Amino acid sequence: MDCSKVGKLILTLRQEKGMTQKALANEMNISDRTISKWERGIGCPDVSLLRELSAILEVNIEKILLGDLEPNDMDRGNMKKIKFYVCPDCGNVLFCTGENEISCCGRKLSPLTAGQEDLQHKICVEEIENDFYITLPHEMSKQHYITFVAYVTCDRVLLIKLYPEQSAEVRFPKMYGGELYVCCSKHGLIRKGKNNV
Repeated sequence: MDCSKVGKLILTLRQEKGMTQKALANEMNISDRTISKWERGIGCPDVSLLRELSAILEVNIEKILLGDLEPNDMDRGNMKKIKFYVCPDCGNVLFCTGENEISCCGRKLSPLTAGQEDLQHKICVEEIENDFYITLPHEMSKQHYITFVAYVTCDRVLLIKLYPEQSAEVRFPKMYGGELYVCCSKHGLIRKGKNNV
């Protein structure tokens, strides 16, 4: 851990928040001299203060310790690069179109890898009125069920969360040229290509 890099980052983040050293020190119940020492690289924050400092500056603790935020390249919003994440602990569903570090329940999440549909996860699409009616002949027990169905087009994502003991069927407004994603609680993410929807 490089104290001068950590200090420069704290200084930058504090100024972005429009806070003085005194204001930051008051929120953390420490002296402003301590903040000054950190920012000059004379010392680093104590481990017991990192969580509070992270919350005040709204930055990941790991980034504070590295002393660098490393911003990503500008996201152009290309939906072809969409990544889905599911928390194994709470079932939270997240998605993004750019590079990121996503964590939930204190753990870093890895993006789901989409496989192709198979006999067990056969996705049936019917056109009914102005909608796509999507059904799956898949069990929906508490141990094995479809967690969500998402329809991704060039400019939007429509996601419907499903729950155990619910029917494995959804309706999406008719928009051609999209890709359909289905997530199974046991087998992960399955994709049906845009040629089929």
